Formats: sequence, structure tokens, C-alpha cells
Amino acid sequence: MPGTTRCEWFKLFLEPRALRDESAIDPRLPQLPPGKTAMDLIVDFLSCLWEYAKEQITRDIGAVADLNSADVLVTCPAAWDAKGCDMMREAAIAAGLVQSAHAGDGNWRDRLRIITEPEAAAVHCARLTDLHKLKPNQNFMICDAGGGTVDLAVYKIIGQMSNLEIAEMCARSGANCGSLFLDLRFRELVKTLLADHPAHLDPASLAYFMHSFSQTDKLAFRGESDDDTYFNFTCFNVQDPHDSSVGLINGELAIPGNLIRREVFDPVVNQVLEMIEEQSRKVEQRIDALLLVGGFAGSEYLITRVEAQFSGRIKVIARPSDADTATLRGAALYGLSRKSIVSTVIAPRSYIMKVKLPAEPEDWAKRPAYIKENNANVPICDNRLQYLVMKGAILRKGVRYSSTPLHDTNKHVDCVFVAVLYTSDSDKMMRYTDEGETMELCRWTVNLSSLPTFQHNASIPQPNGFFTEFELGLEIDSAEVRGVLFYEGQEWSRVVFDFLN
Repeated sequence: MPGTTRCEWFKLFLEPRALRDESAIDPRLPQLPPGKTAMDLIVDFLSCLWEYAKEQITRDIGAVADLNSADVLVTCPAAWDAKGCDMMREAAIAAGLVQSAHAGDGNWRDRLRIITEPEAAAVHCARLTDLHKLKPNQNFMICDAGGGTVDLAVYKIIGQMSNLEIAEMCARSGANCGSLFLDLRFRELVKTLLADHPAHLDPASLAYFMHSFSQTDKLAFRGESDDDTYFNFTCFNVQDPHDSSVGLINGELAIPGNLIRREVFDPVVNQVLEMIEEQSRKVEQRIDALLLVGGFAGSEYLITRVEAQFSGRIKVIARPSDADTATLRGAALYGLSRKSIVSTVIAPRSYIMKVKLPAEPEDWAKRPAYIKENNANVPICDNRLQYLVMKGAILRKGVRYSSTPLHDTNKHVDCVFVAVLYTSDSDKMMRYTDEGETMELCRWTVNLSSLPTFQHNASIPQPNGFFTEFELGLEIDSAEVRGVLFYEGQEWSRVVFDFLN
């Protein structure tokens, strides 16, 4: 359409590595339109999707749907970190998915929830007991193979099926190896084959080749049984001379199946298989079922390779008939249940604070250079790490995990505590900031002025200042991270997160 730009695959720009380092963005992804960010495109997309959804719901129920007070669930890839999920939340709010329904509706933002895609798919698949013969205490793996990402998670069914509850068994994982990477590899193959025939490499021709592959051959391709089959793609420029050496014959590009398998499918499918192997190794119990969902799960070659590699170890390998909508259906069930169906999750990474603490004998022995006296002549060790959540920890949903830092106040007005929350993928517990790699996630800003302990200390003249001890809590719910300030065990206020680049 003249004057318009086709935008696709822009969700991948919120992948953790891309957020930390723009050079990590896959160069094969389409460029963003001038003046637009990935967030702009996501807001535009969600706005149009929401308007369409409201129209469809109104048509289906035969009345105008008032969705201003509805709960909304948005799913994100398992590999995304808290920053990507927070950006998706902000985009959904900007797109109008939730809004204040009436005067005094102060908690309207809480009607928007972010959950991971494999968690939503697991909720749907766990209910399909007739198909998969799942029973209480059995473990099942979800392989959510979508367009951009493949996400993996292992769950155990606990309790009775009539009151479904599932628990995560190990840290979930994900990677950018969805079906669109078949498209990208196919495009590179076509460009290689037709390097000496640039008449067929204009944007329109490449787009048509990719469309033909994506719509017809991508999911139906069977692998080795198609090695001797030629796949034909119509060329626009029929005046270009034949070249049978690259498959240009009678106005078509004919590509042998074995070349498509080797150059397009095997690198991506092999990555998915290795991810399943790695996820299996994390679980020290038997996996009773492997359930494939998502659009890429419709690939005949993928399901064939999965069955060939894992059927000897996993009794049930299945692809539900509604695999392409499993995540959507599971998210809807999750919201309608009004309770947390997934009761526990495994922390995929550690959440750590850099703090100053009174020096201990170990600090004097190991890091004396970090120790300085404060205004009250108390030796304080800088660059200490305090763990709120350790990688691999079993987290009960709705439970807050807290730390008790100290705030050194020199003046009455110095009531704001600012700290940086770090994450680490290391399995090792570190004491100091120089012991391993950590990544800055967000800055915490906590106003202590309303705490009774701060007010009491501030009311007493103390020329050298004073310490305020307080409790910060971290709440991890599927994909999101939230901060809470506690006083005497009760939630006192929410903590402001400023996610860092």
C-alpha cells in the first residue's frame, strides 16, 4: 500500500540482550521505520488489537461490551527479564488496555497482569487430561514454539485435577529460535542461490519468495523424506535467463528438499532440540509428558525430530489440536480462575542489592579497602551484596522476599534511600561486587519520611546523623518484579522502580 511501511517481528527488540546492547539485535530483523521505536510499534499494534477485540466481543454477545473494568492478561516470552516485561506493561497501558473505570478507581493499573507464555500454555494443557493422561504428581514439559521465541518450562501437577494447581519444577528458559528464523534462513538461501541473478532479489521478489515458503512449505516440510523433492517458487522476472545450476527453470526457482533441510531447518530445529535436552537435565525427576504448543509446533519436521530424540525417555509427546492458541486459552483460564493456578515458580536469576553494612571480621580480612568510618565513627563496609532472591530458589506466588538495609542520614531532609537492584545468572553466592558479573536491572527509590522510626530519629538532635533500619520486599509473580516497603511486617508503601538501560 503506497505511503505505508510493513512492520513485523518488532517484539524481538525487547529481548534482554537487545535492551542491554543495541549491537546484539539480530541484523537480519527488519529495520524500524524512521522516527519509530519498538515501543511505539507495540503500542500501535496493541491499540488496534484492543479495538478489534472489543468489536468482536460486542458482535459475539450482541451488546456493547464495557471492558473498562475488565482484567487484562498479557503474555511475554519466558526469556524476557523484568525490564522487558515492564516495558510491555507500559505499552499495554499506553494502548488503553486498562484505564480508570470511574472516579476513585485508583488501582486500575493492577487490572493488567503479565504472565509468561509457557505458564499460560501449561494452564491450558494441564486441563487436557483426557488427551494427555496427566495425573496428580506427574511432571510435564511445555515447549512453546512460537514465531519469534521458543520457551520451555517443566511443571508438576499437585492436588486434585478438580482444583487444578501446578508448580514450576526448574527455572524456565527461552531463546530466539522460533519459526521466523526459518524465514530468515530461507531468505539468505535464496539470496545465495540467486547471487548472479539480481533481477530476482528486489524487495518485492524476496518478499514473495518468503511469503510462498511461509504459507505453504514451512509447516508441511517433512525433513529427510522430502530430501529428493523439489520445492518450486514462482519468479516475477520471467525474462531472466534459465540457470539450471541454481534451479532457475521455466520462470521458477526449484530448490531441492535436502538443501532446504540442511540450510534452513536443521540449524533452527537442532537448537530447539538442544534446549529441550538442557531443560530435561535441570529436572532430577522423570518427565511424563512433553507438550508442544505455538505456531511452530505445527511443523511436521519439528515434531518428527522431537519424537525421534525423546520418545524413548518421555512416554507422552503430544501436540494439542489447538496448539497455536494454547497460550491464549491458558491466559484466559488463568484470569477467569481468580486464583494463582501456578502456585510456585523457580527464580531464573538472582536478585541482589549493593549495600553498605557495618564491617564484620570477614570484611576486615578480605576487603579492608572497602571499609570507611561514617560520621558516627562506625566502620562501614562498602560494595557489599545482599541477596533478596537466590537463583534457583522456589518462590511461592504472592510471598515477598525481603532485605533489611540501613540508611545513613546526615540531615533531617535526607529521607530518600536510592539503591540499585542487580541480577546475576551465576549459581555462586557472592559477598562483594567484584566477585562476579552482575547486571543493573533497576534503581529503587524509597521515601522513608513517613516511617515512624525515621520520624522518631529525626526529631532528636543528632549532629553526626543517624541510621534508619527498614525492610524492603521483592515480589516476583511469573514475569514481573515489584518492590514493597515494610514497617513492622506490614506493607507500608510501594517502591518506585526506574529500569535502567
